[in-house]
Amino acid sequence: MVRIGNIELGSFPLLLAPMEDVSDPPFRLLCKENGCDLMYTEFISVEGLIRDAEKSIQKLDIYEEERPIGIQIFGAELSSMQRAAQIVEEAQPELIDINFGCPVKKVVCKMAGAGILQDIDKMVTLTDAIVKSTNLPVTVKTRLGWDEHSMHIVEVAERLQDVGIQALSIHGRTRKQMYKGEADWTLIGKVKENPRIHIPIFGNGDIDTPEKAVEYRDKYGVDGIMIGRASIGNPWIFSQMKYYMKYGKHQDLPSLEDKVKVVKRHLIHSVHWKGDTLGVLEMRRHYTNYFKGLPYIKPYRSRLVTESDPKILLEILDEIAETFSEVIV
Repeated sequence: MVRIGNIELGSFPLLLAPMEDVSDPPFRLLCKENGCDLMYTEFISVEGLIRDAEKSIQKLDIYEEERPIGIQIFGAELSSMQRAAQIVEEAQPELIDINFGCPVKKVVCKMAGAGILQDIDKMVTLTDAIVKSTNLPVTVKTRLGWDEHSMHIVEVAERLQDVGIQALSIHGRTRKQMYKGEADWTLIGKVKENPRIHIPIFGNGDIDTPEKAVEYRDKYGVDGIMIGRASIGNPWIFSQMKYYMKYGKHQDLPSLEDKVKVVKRHLIHSVHWKGDTLGVLEMRRHYTNYFKGLPYIKPYRSRLVTESDPKILLEILDEIAETFSEVIV
C-alpha cells in the first residue's frame, strides 16, 4: 500500500499531473471517475495567492468527489511561500505540492519552478520552511536537473526527504530539454533504488499507453506513475492502464457516443465553474484531443472552436454523435 502521510493510494497509484489550463475541476472530475488515484490542481502562484488575485484564488476550488487532492504552488520568496502554504491549508486539500519543475521561461526567470534547480540549497531551504509552516503533508514535483551537467536528482531526493517531504514526483527530463526528446527514467530508477529513500517515488514523462505503464513500473520500480499530456482528451487512460495491469489485456475503447457524452459533461461543468465566456473558451483546447483520429471532423471542430453559445455547442456535439455513429475511432 502506497501512502502519503495518512492518505492511502492503493498498491500502485496513478496520478494526474498538474497542468496549467488543463487540470481544473471539470477535467479532474472526469479523470477521477475513470480511476485516477490522486490529482493536483493547476499550479498556483504564491504571489497571486497572497495578493488575493482572482485567478489564483479560484484555483483553490476543490470538490468533495475529487478527493484526495493536492494543491500545487510555485514561488521563490521564502515569506511568500510560507504565507501561501497557510492560505492553501485553509482550503483543506489532502496535501500541498511544491512545483520545482515547470520549465516555462516566465516562471524560471523568477527562480521559481525549474529555475530553482540552479540553486539546490535554496530549493531545500524553501521546502524545509513550507514543511514547518503547515500540518499538511508536503510533496514535491521536479525534474532531473537544470541541464545535462547538473542532474543531481539522487542527492536532491535525499535532501528533500531529510527536510520532511512525504513523496516526490520526478519528470524524466532536464529544464533545458523542456518537453523535447524522450524522457529518461534511468535516474528516476536510481532514486528509487537508493536504500536511503523511504518516501514514495512517482515517475512522470511520456507514459501514454498501458503497455508502457507496466514496462516502466517493472523496469524502474517506482511506486506509481504520474500522467500528464496523455490524459488530455483521454481521461479514460487511467482505467485503461488499471485494466491492463489487472488482466493483461486491453479494456474496450470508449465509443464515439461515450466520448460525446463526456465532452458534453466537460463543457457543462466548465461553464458551470467559470461562466459562459471563460467556460466555453477554455474548452476549445480540448476538442482536438477528444476527437483525434476521427475522419472528416475538421468542419465540426472549426465550429466548436468558434461558437460561443453553450447550447449551440451541445447541439454540435449531438450532431457529431449522429453523423459519425458508425465510425470506429
